[in-house]
Amino acid sequence: MNNRIAMFPGTFDPPTKGHLNIIFRAAQLYDQLYIVVADNINKKCLFNAQERVKMLNKLVEGYSNIEVVAYQGLVVDFAKKNNIGVLVRGVRALADFNYEFELAMTNKELCPELEIIFLPTDSHYFLLRSSSIKEIASFGGDVSNMVPELVLNEIKKRLSR
Repeated sequence: MNNRIAMFPGTFDPPTKGHLNIIFRAAQLYDQLYIVVADNINKKCLFNAQERVKMLNKLVEGYSNIEVVAYQGLVVDFAKKNNIGVLVRGVRALADFNYEFELAMTNKELCPELEIIFLPTDSHYFLLRSSSIKEIASFGGDVSNMVPELVLNEIKKRLSR
């Protein structure tokens, strides 16, 4: 597995400025970064996986070392199939770290050669949570400082239906 290739898996429903902060910082650290969009039919999402991939592709235009893909299955299997040596996880607070640490230990058990890196978000994205953004937006609240304009427009379109 190549430690110059990393992945940043997540649901990204919707993609936030916090996600982009982690993505762009990780892209500077690795030769190749895969953004792995979870395609989990058991999770109720505002946007389907292909819509999330499309938004993320637009948001990372100009970064030649970033590839956005949808994936159903274990992230460790995606890593093995694509020779990925590093899994990047963003953390905001201690509660995030506790959850992410348990998940990391599970992934290390499944794939010991996969390195897992925790990247803390910048402080001004500390409170961003996709679930909160969806809830605020569904009640007509302003989420323009939490998501890129492209995502804001897609949220407005989706919620106006």
